[in-house]
Amino acid sequence: MNFINRMERKFGRYALRDLPAIIIGLYAAGYLLSLVAPNILSYLTLDPVFILHGQIWRLVTWIIVPPGALDIFTVIMLFFYFSIAKALVMRWGAFRFNFYFFSGMLFTVIGAFAVYAWYNIRFGQPVSLGAVFNTYYINMSIFLAFALTYPEAEVLLYFIIPVKMKWMGILYGVLIAYSFVQSGIGGRVLIIASLLNFLLFWLMTRNAGRRSSPFGRGSSSAARRPGGSPFGQGGSRQRIDPSARRTSGQNTARQSAGGPGRTPIHRCAVCGRTELDSDQLEFRYCSKCEGAYEYCQDHLFTHTHVRSGQ
Repeated sequence: MNFINRMERKFGRYALRDLPAIIIGLYAAGYLLSLVAPNILSYLTLDPVFILHGQIWRLVTWIIVPPGALDIFTVIMLFFYFSIAKALVMRWGAFRFNFYFFSGMLFTVIGAFAVYAWYNIRFGQPVSLGAVFNTYYINMSIFLAFALTYPEAEVLLYFIIPVKMKWMGILYGVLIAYSFVQSGIGGRVLIIASLLNFLLFWLMTRNAGRRSSPFGRGSSSAARRPGGSPFGQGGSRQRIDPSARRTSGQNTARQSAGGPGRTPIHRCAVCGRTELDSDQLEFRYCSKCEGAYEYCQDHLFTHTHVRSGQ
């Protein structure tokens, strides 16, 4: 967690704020190419054979290749993944979501070259992997991260059956394990590489504290409170409680230096974290909000500005 905090302080300003929309836009471009010029996709896949022969653009363009056929269920799933990705951006901040997604890409690229090396050693000649590697399991890692972040959130399975995300996460975990057993060496490396970001991110955040960790047990409260669902408009904006800052200011004078019962000086108006939750947290006031609103580094650039009448 300290490593991510240091990285965010150095590079947080370069994070893509609209990465979920960019991902969906790339998928849309991939599906459009598959309809009008399907042969072009063969020049965009993650294939180490061609990358080592100078086609280095494949290191990036493979994320455009659609992970499945285009149908109505695919469209629904794209909207669903966009919703949960936006919810994770609101919860973690843009930099952490960028870190999570791009680390999944990096591990997948490393996995592709590992499989290429293994086949090269076994058969004594380069083997083209074609479209074996795609973003399917990276998307799965985003889903699993959401299930851990909002375990009590409910989705309507087939638009009828309400199911909590924690049970969906367990089901998906079982399906991934089954796919791992049934796959060959290439498929197994793909699964491991694509899910390494989920494993590493969980290991780095599980001991960061209840409020500061995106996987803490209390993280599902946003999904349970009215208007706090991560799906639809209710989860697209986080309502700021103006009393949070006033309460913090009123309690400052009563702060007791040291001691377990001391009152915090700083409090984020979005997530409610204070300097007592983590020594690594930094707080700043927003000059664009009307009023004295203070935010942690995760929400300083991602919150909705407070205006008169809100």
